[in-house]
Parts: sequence; C-alpha cells; structure tokens
Amino acid sequence: MLILRSLLFQVAFYLIMAIILAVTLPFFFFLPHRAAIAVVKFWTAASMWALRVFAGTKIEIRGIENLPKGGGLIAPKHQSAFETMALFHLLDDPTYVMKRQLMWIPLFGWYTWKAGMIPVDRAGGSKALRKLAADSKQAVEEGRQVILFPEGTRRTAGSPPDYKFGIIHLYRELKVPVVPIAMNSGLYWPRQSFLRFPGTIVIDILEPIPAGLDSKTFLATLINVLEPATDKLLLEAAESPNPPPLPPETVSRLNVLRASESL
Repeated sequence: MLILRSLLFQVAFYLIMAIILAVTLPFFFFLPHRAAIAVVKFWTAASMWALRVFAGTKIEIRGIENLPKGGGLIAPKHQSAFETMALFHLLDDPTYVMKRQLMWIPLFGWYTWKAGMIPVDRAGGSKALRKLAADSKQAVEEGRQVILFPEGTRRTAGSPPDYKFGIIHLYRELKVPVVPIAMNSGLYWPRQSFLRFPGTIVIDILEPIPAGLDSKTFLATLINVLEPATDKLLLEAAESPNPPPLPPETVSRLNVLRASESL
C-alpha cells in the first residue's frame, strides 16, 4: 500500500506539473511578475494537495503570524524537496536562493527565472556572495521574502548542524530580521527516496531574530533556536501513534535527547 500510494503521488505530481506547463507555456513569459508568482503558487498548492490525497501526508503550520508581511529573510531547515515547494504559497511574494545550475534545466529553470528566483554560483567565491547580497537586497526592497536554507543543501533529519556562511552574509548585508523555520519533513518525504510516508509534516515558523546582532551572536542564536525546535518536531513524530521509519541519524539524535532529559 505504501509503494502504491507513493507511486500515485509521483504520477499526480508530474501530471500536475505537465498540465500547468502545457496550459501556461504559451503566455507565461509574458505575464507580469505577480501573475507569474500566482502560477507557481497554484502549482505548489496543487502538489501539496496531491501529497495529502495520494500519500496521506498532511501538513500542519504553526506560528504563521511570524512570517513577514513585506520584505524579509527566511531561514528554514532543509531536509527534503518538500520545503522547496511547501513554503511558496505561504508567503506573499517569495524568492528562493538556488543553485545557478538549476536555472539551466529546460522549462523548469526558465520558469524559476521568470518567477524571479535568485541564482547563486556556489563556486564563485566573494564575487558570488556580493551578487547574492545585491540581488537579495533588491528583492527585499521590492517587498519580497528571500528564502535561504542555512545549511545550503538537504540533510537527513537529525544530522549535526552544518550552517554555511551565506546566511551570515545576508543577515549582515540586508539588515532585516531573520525568521527561522523548523520542520520534520525529512521523515515523511526522505531525501533520495521514492517513498512518501503518511503522517503529519509540521512547519513551525519561529519568532524572528532581530536585525543588528554581530555575526557570531546571530549564528549562535539561529542555531540555538532552530536546532532545538527541529529536535522537538522529530521527537514528536517519533512518539506519534503511527511514526514514520526513522533514519539512523534521527535515531542517534533522539537517543542523545532522551539521555539528556533523563539526567
């Protein structure tokens, strides 16, 4: 049943994408920005609907009042492809910081370019960081919400934190509050896996970290807020009536948490 439901979701996911591409391709690149964003929001919302209906994976959102109304910087945990879509329709005018190479993918990359996503060359060094800051600053000034995964790439739920310099650089350059987002998506939509597990993915939008902290204090604050909140969601999922299979990294992390609580 799990394999069948996962297969049905995959079929629905790509069918939704194909239909939207076929219907919108003739005029998408001529749309004004807001209309193009609306198309992408419809696609992501439809994909999340398919996840619930076919895979049995629900979504619970906590702390939505913490999202910025205008320009801002969002720092979510990155455990799977789920959060590259699920956050999009929650925000007014979002833009993801993404690998430049993704924009070279036919159709998909072109749509991300039209929707105003921010490409970054990970091998570009200081020049790439300057361009990232300039593009992100422009987006914030336009009232957009910049989404940057602090760890850069997907990591298995429960893995030790590995925060990159990019989030510090943007925090320092943009001078806006940062909204951390914890989640347990990697347990239900595992990275590098075909399977989608039934249950509830929780998106916990935490209180903003104020602007103006020095780099060291900001990073320590982000880690000390985001990691415990994520641990709490992993523990909550593991102790639910029908828990998903737990990766070894998650089991190890939860064992450490339980041991510390018993001291």
